[in-house]
Amino acid sequence: MHYKTFPRTVDGSNYPVWEEVALSDKEEFIEEEKAKRENLKMMKKCISEAKRFLEEEGMREYQSDILNVALSLFRKQASHVVYWKDNRCKEKFDMKNRKNS
Repeated sequence: MHYKTFPRTVDGSNYPVWEEVALSDKEEFIEEEKAKRENLKMMKKCISEAKRFLEEEGMREYQSDILNVALSLFRKQASHVVYWKDNRCKEKFDMKNRKNS
């Protein structure tokens, strides 16, 4: 289960109350599927960028070199799966606090 904690301001207090927001199993699954689709698109783009990079630098395009460069790009970008889940938690937090206002 994925969860994130957000500060909620309280009238008359200088300190926020921290609220934990959790995703349901279904919500977490949906966000993971979004991330998978985006990651596949990203990997294809990373492979193209790696090929272009090696070509522009006058380097030989060995398949392993292309994959190594693509994987380096991909690892950085794919780490955003947590972003998708955290973003969904933030949306839930904001919706809950709009209703309570």
